[in-house]
Amino acid sequence: MKMTKALAVVAALIFAPLATAATATGSDEAQLKQALADNLGVEVHSISDAPINGLYQAITDRGVLYISADGSKLFHGNIYDLNQRMKNLTDAALAGPRLEMMQPFEDDMLVYKAKNEKHVVTIFTDVDCGYCRKLHAEMDDYNDLGITVRYLAFPRRGVPSANADEMQAVWCAKDPLKAMTDAKAGGNVKAASCDIDIAGQYKLGQTFGISGTPAIVLENGSIVPGYQPPQQLLQTLERSQ
Repeated sequence: MKMTKALAVVAALIFAPLATAATATGSDEAQLKQALADNLGVEVHSISDAPINGLYQAITDRGVLYISADGSKLFHGNIYDLNQRMKNLTDAALAGPRLEMMQPFEDDMLVYKAKNEKHVVTIFTDVDCGYCRKLHAEMDDYNDLGITVRYLAFPRRGVPSANADEMQAVWCAKDPLKAMTDAKAGGNVKAASCDIDIAGQYKLGQTFGISGTPAIVLENGSIVPGYQPPQQLLQTLERSQ
């Protein structure tokens, strides 16, 4: 999985000193946030204790970063719990915040609702992605299993791009659900504009640590990267409960 440019910068700065010597309490937390913003150009949503003593985890607009207590060292990567069957604690740290951060975008989601709804997933998608197209072609099968699918845009070529313009045309079409189906079948969707925030949806995906599509956000806020067949996704949802 490719890292975004910003995360590549973070990787290059593993254990590099930051321009502060603060701790993560009181006003020092603000200093840590500012140091991360100044050094890496990231927006920090929150800082809290990390699963490893002496570290703090920063939820940023480029995923989770870990910073030392004195504010002088940082690294980017996943922390796993060997006592919980290799549970990804880094992903778990984002689960709750993801659900909260998606709420402002709910009215802009393209929703393919199951008649007998049992589960709801939110999928960051791209109209040109092969596995996104495969997943969409099986939409009736997901719906028949009681899985409602909600789409958010994640143009893999970034914003601005022709790819992002395609996504905007879909979201701004008179019938966005049909336009999505047409686009993923290889058809052309007439260019259109409206006040849909494709850039905001893309940035949200980056905040979640997403770099490829499809990326499936489950009801508990965890993410399943890549395509899952309908029956397999149902099993994943049932296990996550």
